[in-house]
Amino acid sequence: MAITYNDLYLDTRRRFKAAGVFDPTRAARELICSASGKTNAEFVRDSRLYIPPEIEREVNDLAERHLAGEPVAYLIGEWEFYGLPLDISRAVLIPRPDTEVLAARAIEAAQDCAEPRVLDLCAGSGCIGLAVAKHVPTAHVTLGELDEEAVKICRQNIRRNDLSARVSVLRMDAREKPSRQLGEYDVIVSNPPYIPTADIETLDTSVRDHEPRLALDGGADGLDFYRAICDKWRDALRAHGRLLFEVGIGQSDAVLRLMRASGFGNVEIIKDLNEIPRVVCGTLWEQI
Repeated sequence: MAITYNDLYLDTRRRFKAAGVFDPTRAARELICSASGKTNAEFVRDSRLYIPPEIEREVNDLAERHLAGEPVAYLIGEWEFYGLPLDISRAVLIPRPDTEVLAARAIEAAQDCAEPRVLDLCAGSGCIGLAVAKHVPTAHVTLGELDEEAVKICRQNIRRNDLSARVSVLRMDAREKPSRQLGEYDVIVSNPPYIPTADIETLDTSVRDHEPRLALDGGADGLDFYRAICDKWRDALRAHGRLLFEVGIGQSDAVLRLMRASGFGNVEIIKDLNEIPRVVCGTLWEQI
Protein backbone atom coordinates (compact mmCIF):
# COMPACT_ATOMS: atom_id res chain seq x y z
CA MET A 1 0.00 0.00 0.00
CA ALA A 2 1.34 3.42 -0.96
CA ILE A 3 2.22 5.71 1.94
CA THR A 4 3.34 9.32 2.15
CA TYR A 5 6.69 10.63 3.29
CA ASN A 6 5.02 11.83 6.48
CA ASP A 7 3.44 8.41 7.13
CA LEU A 8 6.85 6.72 6.84
CA TYR A 9 8.43 9.38 9.03
CA LEU A 10 5.83 8.92 11.77
CA ASP A 11 6.13 5.12 11.62
CA THR A 12 9.94 5.22 11.72
CA ARG A 13 9.95 7.68 14.59
CA ARG A 14 7.50 5.47 16.50
CA ARG A 15 9.77 2.43 16.04
CA PHE A 16 12.79 4.38 17.21
CA LYS A 17 10.97 5.83 20.20
CA ALA A 18 9.72 2.40 21.27
CA ALA A 19 13.28 1.06 21.07
CA GLY A 20 14.66 3.88 23.21
CA VAL A 21 16.66 5.50 20.40
CA PHE A 22 18.19 8.84 21.35
CA ASP A 23 16.44 11.71 19.51
CA PRO A 24 14.09 9.51 17.43
CA THR A 25 12.65 12.55 15.66
CA ARG A 26 15.98 13.62 14.19
CA ALA A 27 17.04 10.06 13.41
CA ALA A 28 13.87 9.34 11.42
CA ARG A 29 14.05 12.62 9.54
CA GLU A 30 17.75 12.27 8.68
CA LEU A 31 17.34 8.73 7.33
CA ILE A 32 14.40 9.66 5.12
CA CYS A 33 16.13 12.77 3.81
CA SER A 34 19.27 10.79 3.03
CA ALA A 35 17.44 7.94 1.26
CA SER A 36 15.33 10.34 -0.80
CA GLY A 37 18.06 12.89 -1.49
CA LYS A 38 15.94 15.67 -0.02
CA THR A 39 16.88 18.55 2.23
CA ASN A 40 14.91 19.07 5.43
CA ALA A 41 12.97 21.86 3.74
CA GLU A 42 12.17 19.65 0.74
CA PHE A 43 11.04 16.87 3.06
CA VAL A 44 8.59 19.23 4.78
CA ARG A 45 7.39 20.52 1.39
CA ASP A 46 6.82 17.00 0.03
CA SER A 47 5.59 15.35 3.24
CA ARG A 48 2.11 14.63 1.80
CA LEU A 49 3.43 13.08 -1.41
CA TYR A 50 3.55 9.32 -1.85
CA ILE A 51 6.97 7.86 -1.32
CA PRO A 52 8.42 5.61 -4.08
CA PRO A 53 8.59 1.93 -3.01
CA GLU A 54 12.36 1.71 -3.51
CA ILE A 55 12.96 4.67 -1.18
CA GLU A 56 10.59 3.18 1.38
CA ARG A 57 12.58 -0.06 1.28
CA GLU A 58 15.87 1.82 1.69
CA VAL A 59 14.56 3.78 4.66
CA ASN A 60 13.36 0.58 6.33
CA ASP A 61 16.76 -1.04 5.74
CA LEU A 62 18.55 1.96 7.25
CA ALA A 63 16.14 1.95 10.18
CA GLU A 64 16.88 -1.72 10.89
CA ARG A 65 20.62 -1.04 10.83
CA HIS A 66 20.17 1.89 13.22
CA LEU A 67 18.05 -0.25 15.57
CA ALA A 68 20.92 -2.77 15.53
CA GLY A 69 23.27 -0.06 16.81
CA GLU A 70 24.73 1.62 13.72
CA PRO A 71 24.86 5.41 14.25
CA VAL A 72 22.81 7.62 11.93
CA ALA A 73 25.85 9.74 11.01
CA TYR A 74 27.66 6.72 9.58
CA LEU A 75 24.53 5.53 7.79
CA ILE A 76 24.08 8.84 5.97
CA GLY A 77 27.77 9.84 5.75
CA GLU A 78 27.39 13.35 7.16
CA TRP A 79 26.55 15.30 10.31
CA GLU A 80 26.28 18.88 11.50
CA PHE A 81 28.50 20.55 14.07
CA TYR A 82 28.34 24.17 15.21
CA GLY A 83 26.20 24.95 12.16
CA LEU A 84 28.69 23.39 9.72
CA PRO A 85 27.82 20.47 7.42
CA LEU A 86 30.49 17.77 7.66
CA ASP A 87 31.33 14.58 5.81
CA ILE A 88 31.61 11.68 8.26
CA SER A 89 33.04 8.19 7.88
CA ARG A 90 33.97 5.34 10.19
CA ALA A 91 37.50 6.76 10.31
CA VAL A 92 36.37 9.64 12.56
CA LEU A 93 34.32 10.15 15.69
CA ILE A 94 30.84 11.56 15.23
CA PRO A 95 30.86 15.20 16.44
CA ARG A 96 28.77 15.59 19.57
CA PRO A 97 26.98 18.57 21.16
CA ASP A 98 29.31 18.40 24.20
CA THR A 99 32.25 19.24 21.95
CA GLU A 100 30.56 22.48 20.89
CA VAL A 101 31.48 23.81 24.34
CA LEU A 102 35.15 23.29 23.45
CA ALA A 103 34.64 24.87 20.03
CA ALA A 104 33.01 27.94 21.58
CA ARG A 105 35.95 28.43 23.98
CA ALA A 106 38.46 27.96 21.17
CA ILE A 107 36.63 30.60 19.12
CA GLU A 108 36.78 33.01 22.05
CA ALA A 109 40.50 32.36 22.51
CA ALA A 110 41.19 32.95 18.81
CA GLN A 111 39.16 36.16 18.78
CA ASP A 112 41.55 37.62 21.35
CA CYS A 113 44.36 37.57 18.73
CA ALA A 114 44.74 39.80 15.68
CA GLU A 115 45.57 37.08 13.13
CA PRO A 116 45.55 33.87 15.16
CA ARG A 117 47.30 30.67 14.18
CA VAL A 118 45.22 27.80 15.52
CA LEU A 119 46.03 24.09 15.69
CA ASP A 120 43.28 21.49 16.06
CA LEU A 121 45.26 18.48 17.29
CA CYS A 122 43.69 15.01 16.98
CA ALA A 123 41.33 16.72 14.56
CA GLY A 124 39.22 13.75 13.44
CA SER A 125 36.64 15.24 11.06
CA GLY A 126 38.19 18.68 11.60
CA CYS A 127 35.01 19.90 13.25
CA ILE A 128 36.59 22.09 15.95
CA GLY A 129 39.20 23.76 13.77
CA LEU A 130 36.68 24.37 11.00
CA ALA A 131 34.27 25.97 13.46
CA VAL A 132 37.06 28.31 14.60
CA ALA A 133 37.93 29.22 11.01
CA LYS A 134 34.29 29.84 10.12
CA HIS A 135 33.66 32.15 13.08
CA VAL A 136 37.04 33.90 13.20
CA PRO A 137 37.61 35.25 9.67
CA THR A 138 41.22 36.27 10.42
CA ALA A 139 42.24 32.84 11.73
CA HIS A 140 44.60 30.47 9.95
CA VAL A 141 43.94 26.92 11.10
CA THR A 142 45.92 23.69 10.88
CA LEU A 143 44.10 20.39 11.33
CA GLY A 144 46.53 17.84 12.78
CA GLU A 145 45.54 14.21 12.41
CA LEU A 146 47.43 10.90 12.34
CA ASP A 147 45.03 8.54 10.57
CA GLU A 148 45.23 8.74 6.76
CA GLU A 149 41.50 8.15 6.24
CA ALA A 150 40.67 10.86 8.76
CA VAL A 151 43.03 13.23 6.92
CA LYS A 152 40.96 12.60 3.76
CA ILE A 153 37.77 13.46 5.62
CA CYS A 154 39.40 16.68 6.86
CA ARG A 155 40.26 17.64 3.28
CA GLN A 156 36.68 16.96 2.16
CA ASN A 157 35.28 19.10 4.97
CA ILE A 158 37.67 21.96 4.25
CA ARG A 159 36.42 22.02 0.65
CA ARG A 160 32.79 21.50 1.62
CA ASN A 161 32.85 24.58 3.84
CA ASP A 162 34.85 26.76 1.41
CA LEU A 163 37.74 27.21 3.83
CA SER A 164 40.68 26.09 1.67
CA ALA A 165 42.25 29.57 1.78
CA ARG A 166 42.68 29.53 5.57
CA VAL A 167 42.62 25.88 6.67
CA SER A 168 45.15 23.14 5.93
CA VAL A 169 45.53 19.57 7.16
CA LEU A 170 48.77 17.81 8.09
CA ARG A 171 49.51 14.30 9.30
CA MET A 172 50.93 14.48 12.81
CA ASP A 173 51.09 12.33 15.91
CA ALA A 174 50.03 14.14 19.08
CA ARG A 175 52.20 11.78 21.13
CA GLU A 176 55.39 12.89 19.39
CA LYS A 177 57.29 16.17 19.67
CA PRO A 178 56.31 18.48 16.78
CA SER A 179 58.70 19.66 14.10
CA ARG A 180 60.02 23.19 14.55
CA GLN A 181 58.91 23.82 10.96
CA LEU A 182 55.33 24.02 12.20
CA GLY A 183 56.14 27.30 13.91
CA GLU A 184 54.19 28.60 16.88
CA TYR A 185 50.45 28.82 17.43
CA ASP A 186 48.31 31.21 19.42
CA VAL A 187 45.78 28.48 20.23
CA ILE A 188 46.06 24.70 20.41
CA VAL A 189 42.76 22.89 20.87
CA SER A 190 42.37 19.14 21.21
CA ASN A 191 39.67 16.55 21.77
CA PRO A 192 42.07 13.61 22.12
CA PRO A 193 41.33 9.94 22.77
CA TYR A 194 40.49 9.76 26.48
CA ILE A 195 38.66 6.50 27.19
CA PRO A 196 40.69 4.20 29.50
CA THR A 197 41.59 1.08 27.55
CA ALA A 198 39.75 -1.30 29.87
CA ASP A 199 36.56 0.79 29.65
CA ILE A 200 36.20 0.57 25.88
CA GLU A 201 34.48 -2.82 26.03
CA THR A 202 31.87 -1.36 28.39
CA LEU A 203 30.84 1.41 26.00
CA ASP A 204 27.48 1.47 24.25
CA THR A 205 27.50 -0.79 21.20
CA SER A 206 26.98 2.18 18.88
CA VAL A 207 30.36 3.51 20.02
CA ARG A 208 32.27 0.31 20.80
CA ASP A 209 31.37 -1.51 17.57
CA HIS A 210 31.31 1.38 15.12
CA GLU A 211 33.49 4.35 16.12
CA PRO A 212 37.27 4.14 15.53
CA ARG A 213 39.19 2.67 18.46
CA LEU A 214 42.19 4.84 17.54
CA ALA A 215 40.09 7.90 18.40
CA LEU A 216 38.83 6.42 21.68
CA ASP A 217 41.74 4.69 23.44
CA GLY A 218 43.53 7.05 25.80
CA GLY A 219 45.73 4.44 27.47
CA ALA A 220 45.44 2.69 30.82
CA ASP A 221 44.03 5.71 32.69
CA GLY A 222 42.79 7.66 29.68
CA LEU A 223 45.37 10.41 30.17
CA ASP A 224 48.17 9.40 27.75
CA PHE A 225 47.42 12.09 25.19
CA TYR A 226 47.04 14.84 27.78
CA ARG A 227 50.46 14.00 29.21
CA ALA A 228 52.07 13.95 25.78
CA ILE A 229 50.49 17.18 24.56
CA CYS A 230 51.26 19.12 27.76
CA ASP A 231 54.85 17.89 27.72
CA LYS A 232 55.74 17.89 24.03
CA TRP A 233 53.54 20.51 22.37
CA ARG A 234 53.94 23.45 24.75
CA ASP A 235 56.90 24.64 22.65
CA ALA A 236 54.52 24.93 19.69
CA LEU A 237 52.63 27.63 21.60
CA ARG A 238 53.61 31.26 21.64
CA ALA A 239 54.10 32.94 25.01
CA HIS A 240 50.66 33.49 26.52
CA GLY A 241 49.20 31.04 24.00
CA ARG A 242 46.12 29.06 24.97
CA LEU A 243 45.78 25.30 25.29
CA LEU A 244 42.26 23.86 25.41
CA PHE A 245 41.19 20.24 25.98
CA GLU A 246 37.97 18.30 26.00
CA VAL A 247 38.04 15.77 28.85
CA GLY A 248 36.04 12.72 29.87
CA ILE A 249 33.90 12.39 32.96
CA GLY A 250 36.05 12.49 36.10
CA GLN A 251 39.23 13.59 34.29
CA SER A 252 39.11 17.37 34.66
CA ASP A 253 41.07 17.65 37.92
CA ALA A 254 43.84 15.33 36.70
CA VAL A 255 44.19 17.28 33.44
CA LEU A 256 44.21 20.57 35.35
CA ARG A 257 47.13 19.30 37.44
CA LEU A 258 49.00 18.14 34.32
CA MET A 259 48.62 21.57 32.76
CA ARG A 260 49.77 23.42 35.86
CA ALA A 261 52.80 21.13 36.17
CA SER A 262 53.70 21.95 32.54
CA GLY A 263 53.75 25.71 33.10
CA PHE A 264 50.18 26.72 32.29
CA GLY A 265 48.45 29.34 34.39
CA ASN A 266 44.89 30.63 34.67
CA VAL A 267 43.77 27.03 34.25
CA GLU A 268 40.00 26.72 34.38
CA ILE A 269 37.39 23.99 34.08
CA ILE A 270 34.21 24.60 32.05
CA LYS A 271 31.06 22.51 32.35
CA ASP A 272 28.92 21.35 29.45
CA LEU A 273 25.15 21.78 29.11
CA ASN A 274 24.63 18.84 31.46
CA GLU A 275 26.80 20.45 34.15
CA ILE A 276 29.59 17.91 33.58
CA PRO A 277 33.18 19.28 33.61
CA ARG A 278 34.01 19.04 29.91
CA VAL A 279 36.74 21.56 28.98
CA VAL A 280 40.04 22.38 30.66
CA CYS A 281 42.00 25.34 29.34
CA GLY A 282 44.99 27.42 30.37
CA THR A 283 47.56 29.99 29.29
CA LEU A 284 51.24 29.33 28.80
CA TRP A 285 52.90 31.72 31.23
CA GLU A 286 56.41 30.48 31.71
CA GLN A 287 59.10 28.35 30.17
CA ILE A 288 60.17 25.43 32.34
